[in-house]
Amino acid sequence: MPPEDNQVPLLSDEESDRDVAYESGEKVHIVGIDEPDDEGLLGTPPFSWKKLWLFTGPGFLMSIAFLDPGNLEGDLQAGAIAGYSLLWLLMWATVIGLLVQLLSARLGVATGRHLAELCREEYPTWARMVLWVMAELALIGADIQEVIGSAIAIKILSNGALPLWAGVIITACDCFIFLFLENYGVRKLEAFFAVLIATMAVSFAWMFGETKPSGTELLLGVLIPKLSSKTIKQAVGVVGCIIMPHNVFLHSALVQSREIDHTKKGRVQEALNYYSIESAAALLISFIINLFVTTVFAKAFYGTEVASTIGLVNAGQYLQDKYGGGLFPILYIWAIGLLAAGQSSTITGTYAGQFIMGGFLNLKLKKWLRALITRSFAIVPTMIVALVFDTSEAALDVLNEWLNVLQSIQIPFALIPLLCLVSKEQIMGTFKIGSVLKAIDLCLGYTVHA
Repeated sequence: MPPEDNQVPLLSDEESDRDVAYESGEKVHIVGIDEPDDEGLLGTPPFSWKKLWLFTGPGFLMSIAFLDPGNLEGDLQAGAIAGYSLLWLLMWATVIGLLVQLLSARLGVATGRHLAELCREEYPTWARMVLWVMAELALIGADIQEVIGSAIAIKILSNGALPLWAGVIITACDCFIFLFLENYGVRKLEAFFAVLIATMAVSFAWMFGETKPSGTELLLGVLIPKLSSKTIKQAVGVVGCIIMPHNVFLHSALVQSREIDHTKKGRVQEALNYYSIESAAALLISFIINLFVTTVFAKAFYGTEVASTIGLVNAGQYLQDKYGGGLFPILYIWAIGLLAAGQSSTITGTYAGQFIMGGFLNLKLKKWLRALITRSFAIVPTMIVALVFDTSEAALDVLNEWLNVLQSIQIPFALIPLLCLVSKEQIMGTFKIGSVLKAIDLCLGYTVHA
């Protein structure tokens, strides 16, 4: 029976019998902040900077998927081959990504459950098993790119002393960092990711300052849409690596790290408002960082003979050969930014894997065991990739391109369930989306997939 108009769906009485994203003791307490009389509250509470700060975190963890090594590879190839001409596409792809992530957050906040849980509850066994397998495949594909990206950075920073396979092993251990920080609370984990994002921003902004791309061409590239037959592949790469299927599952779970009163419509709407602001700010920062990378390689290599040969493996060396050392060698600046991108995205991948596995299979396992299982799914194929492709830079870049294609294929298996669930009144109550918004999202989803 659908909830009444002034209510949102209540959480199940059997909550203790199912796997949940966060236990009650792990959540950040927000209810009543800056409001002495919460019981008499009617409607949505007034805006509070203190509350915005308390809600800040999940959106920035979500934004890591917009900054992973797969995105950096798409950025640098777009810049080197298409110059500034695809910046408008990068901007609109980020806007589409924001819209999808806001729907994911809406689902998690309004229902108190994340997408994987709802798929398990709402779909027949065969359907949810197909969705689970597809989500795991997308996660493994993304994790291969992320771990390899970290391994490349480690190889550069060690001056080649550590091969790719050694970097993979080092990166595989990051799940223990994740478990260590999680024991100190959600806010400590979020602070760690804020440091990694800041590291990326400083590194790539430094590169931007060193190479001095054209401000006029940058502005024209953002404002004027251009697309030629020669840059179709790069355009697909830019769009395909923005919307990550596992990130849709992740964000719907991350928003449950805040304790809100689901019995009050105003409280749910308040949470949605703050998460919208926070997610928009996080993706604006990710867009700027991606913009830095694209324009650096547009300035340095667009129109050159080596443009089509640049990938994650050799990008730093090409920059070093062109711009030299400076105050700090640009090769190492690139490697530091790449390492921050790879490390942050592998940890959030581990996080997403826990939610996906726990939600679809309802496994109530200890966090260390679930993290170990999730990490093992990706590390074994990644180690094989590292051993096979360690001596072939070109082959590794081709593999990354195919992994971006894999992500594109998997998008409908996350986007369609999300749209179906977020538009059902019996699940969302008054927070369901209308048919017009659903149609727009479906069109955007099919456009990205195509």
